[in-house]
Amino acid sequence: MQNRRVYKISEAKSRIKNYCALQDRCQLDVRKKLTEWGLMESTKDILMIELINEQFIDEERYARSFCRGKFKIKKWGKRKIAFELRKKKISAVCIQKGMEEIDELEYLSELEMQAQKKNKLIKDKNHFSRKSKLAKHLIDKGYESDLVWKKIKEIHNK
Repeated sequence: MQNRRVYKISEAKSRIKNYCALQDRCQLDVRKKLTEWGLMESTKDILMIELINEQFIDEERYARSFCRGKFKIKKWGKRKIAFELRKKKISAVCIQKGMEEIDELEYLSELEMQAQKKNKLIKDKNHFSRKSKLAKHLIDKGYESDLVWKKIKEIHNK
């Protein structure tokens, strides 16, 4: 079993506030951190309420920054972003608010760039196989399959 460090509540409170101030965190991440520190459930609950009330934790703010970051930096599609947020137990309402951070024209433009970039890298000569590999790549990145296939038709009809 791991050697868990137990902090005084005042020390835990200070450290967890610093942890939350460093970057936006969701409740699940903060709860995991408190668990790592070996705090009792009742203490975790008290700290969580305090962090939410003092706006150190804000699920909507977290969802918005998560969506912005994953789209702009990692170039993920909306499906993958939403899936990852659901894994972190973010509500559907907050996920929807987060998705508002992604500009639709920018999203379609990014899909176009990702498709063109990958299409140039695929060496396969078989037309069907090329389309299949391109679609798999874009869908794995989280782009919606209807948009992906529409984009593939555009690319291969040029």
